[in-house]
Amino acid sequence: MSLDAYRRTQSISATPRATEYRLMSQVTGDMIQARENGLKGAALMRPLHRNREVWSTLAILCGSPGNKLPAMLRASIISLALWVERYTSDVIRQRDSIDALISVNCAIIEGLAMENGSHPPMAENVLPV
Repeated sequence: MSLDAYRRTQSISATPRATEYRLMSQVTGDMIQARENGLKGAALMRPLHRNREVWSTLAILCGSPGNKLPAMLRASIISLALWVERYTSDVIRQRDSIDALISVNCAIIEGLAMENGSHPPMAENVLPV
């Protein structure tokens, strides 16, 4: 079986929550790795940009007509996405550290893990998948 066929099968069989969990774990793992490597400011652009993209996409999906999540949850996700956008700018300008972004993502990962019935990972053990 080729790698492309495996990826297609995986994307078809994965639940939306499992996909969100995997993506958030990858993005958070990248930010943790950047922090451990001592990256600061503009050197953090790649993992921070990817994190912004994920949160922006989540906000767009939550604002889309037909989204079946409860209204309060959608509003909370959109609010978090707006915060991530603003806070990321402060991290790039070295006004704040990346730690709060990592903490928020880890809380989301834990929530997704509990929703899927699996054991939530420890925040520091989140690694790219």
